[in-house]
Amino acid sequence: MPAPYEIRATYDRDTIVVYQAYSSAIADPAVKAQAFVPPFSMGRMTWIKPSFLWLMHRSNWGTKSGQERTLAVTISRAGWETALSKAVLTVYEPSVFKSKADWDEQFQNAEVHVQWDPERNLRGASLDHYSIQVGVSRFVIREFVDNWIQKIEDFTPRVAKIHTLLRSGKADEAKRHLPVERVYTPPAAIGKRLLINP
Repeated sequence: MPAPYEIRATYDRDTIVVYQAYSSAIADPAVKAQAFVPPFSMGRMTWIKPSFLWLMHRSNWGTKSGQERTLAVTISRAGWETALSKAVLTVYEPSVFKSKADWDEQFQNAEVHVQWDPERNLRGASLDHYSIQVGVSRFVIREFVDNWIQKIEDFTPRVAKIHTLLRSGKADEAKRHLPVERVYTPPAAIGKRLLINP
């Protein structure tokens, strides 16, 4: 049985890939500049997700309005762990916080939020472990954009290909085009605060 809370991602020694869905108005200039540029907003929280299939569930394979384009954003592992080290859970957990008031204070002042949602399979069904979403607030977003991002790749054609195969009943072939993700274990002190068993 897998752990209830796991980070699964495509990563190597120095980097990790996270996914985001945007409109073409944001995606096109981002891919061209290899950085998020206007009309991308530095003043609002942006959510990054290392699970490709969770984002596919969220964007309905890029068919939802404003989420038509899927970007694979390679960021530094140092940046990723900086974000996790600043993160506060979006829900109160007695095993992590001294009290609900303690959680509330930390949450209100948090620069990064972490939310756990059921991981999804290729067809969108819930799995038996949870997938992480990391919300980077306006207090950290400049660091994310300027320092953490290594590469921005347009995954939209890949998404369309996988989705077409899936709708054509070719699930096994569709699976072969999925990014390879494996369990990512953060430092124990970070993991404990985020409900991840070291």
